[in-house]
Amino acid sequence: MRFRTFKKGVYLPGNKERTASLPVEVLPLPRQVVLPLRQHIGAPAEPVVAVGDEVLTGQKIAEAKGKVSLPLHASISGKVVAIEPRPHVSGELVPAIVIESDGTERMAPELHAPPRLEELSAEQLKELMQEAGLAGMGGAAFPTHVKYDPPPGKKIEYILLNGAECEPYLTCDHRLMVERADDIILGLMAMLKAGQATKGLIGVEVNKPDALAALEKAATGLPIEVLPLKVKYPQGEEKMLIYAATGRVVPAGALPIEVGVVVNNVATAAAFGEYLRTGKPLISRLVTVTGAGIKSPKNLEVRLGTLLEDVLNYCGGFTDAPGRIILGGPMTGPAQYRLDLPVMKGTSGIVVQTRAEVEKPDYGPCIRCGKCVDVCPYNALPNYFGLYAEHDRLAEVEKYGIFDCRECGSCTYVCPSRRPLLQLIKDAKRKIMASRKTG
Repeated sequence: MRFRTFKKGVYLPGNKERTASLPVEVLPLPRQVVLPLRQHIGAPAEPVVAVGDEVLTGQKIAEAKGKVSLPLHASISGKVVAIEPRPHVSGELVPAIVIESDGTERMAPELHAPPRLEELSAEQLKELMQEAGLAGMGGAAFPTHVKYDPPPGKKIEYILLNGAECEPYLTCDHRLMVERADDIILGLMAMLKAGQATKGLIGVEVNKPDALAALEKAATGLPIEVLPLKVKYPQGEEKMLIYAATGRVVPAGALPIEVGVVVNNVATAAAFGEYLRTGKPLISRLVTVTGAGIKSPKNLEVRLGTLLEDVLNYCGGFTDAPGRIILGGPMTGPAQYRLDLPVMKGTSGIVVQTRAEVEKPDYGPCIRCGKCVDVCPYNALPNYFGLYAEHDRLAEVEKYGIFDCRECGSCTYVCPSRRPLLQLIKDAKRKIMASRKTG
């Protein structure tokens, strides 16, 4: 049987066996949470509480600032002990609200389920997406409601959920699809109504047969199709997923709405489904904690703002001095050097690699083999990106279309000279953007 897929890409070792069959555990309430006001793409939220205030779980503690912004909610009950810059996954210090737990789970009294889906209009559903604090939970963390307001002349035909989870090591979406399929389907039905779309699609790689079965059962009789996908990286990247699911090609530099599609992660749909059932906003998420460097790998439900140190300690700590700690998956996730960073809306995984895994020889020159070009799913020229970026020839690297690159890392993976192509590409983009700002 042939499964849907896209052109090019790479086949990676999954490294999912440590956690793929482990049910989700709920991490005990942390003693403190640090909630950065910048949780997503767009304007950061503005605090509506002050130091010394007592807050309840689910209470709004920061308000959205404009359309491309989201409110922030307390993930535990307790006292606000600081509103100050704290370490952020970006490497910067970012204003954050720090809450000390009172050791209980006192819920905000205003939390209640909204009216039934049948009673809600498309506009009301979009407002609820924002009110719930929904951001893309696959890593991009784009405010969800914004996707459901297409530009004039554009119509949403499909809502496509990403259940591919093609990144090595990560299994939290897999467990979510197995254990909470009903919430995913409820969230998707609400998204269909919000976007006035005709059909829902869910793409799942075929190495997750239990997830495919659970979703198909939950979607019985609904305008939703569950699509088995070939196991290949980056199957879950939205342009690749759209091509695999619909055969439509998103033009370079364009967004999925250009071909009538909105893409969301299955975790985002599940969070919306849970909000519609209970009124609970986005205050926790599933996180895979795994890797050879962690003693007891797990799939955990973690309150937002929980520090990495607390999560890792619950998983038994390190097997030895770690070689690298990655937030997200090893292909696209950023490596971190400190453990006082908080879990945020886009934190899908914590991968701990040993020193032996990351010790590699220095990279060499480009040997013009073309392997990076052969696997690039965006039909770009990573070899030229690397060569020009290495010598700060930014005009040339921009001419060759570096901003069409979505930074999947496939080129770096196959390079026989071990050239850090992804890092060179990211650095060149950063320099080009900085030069544009300075004029």
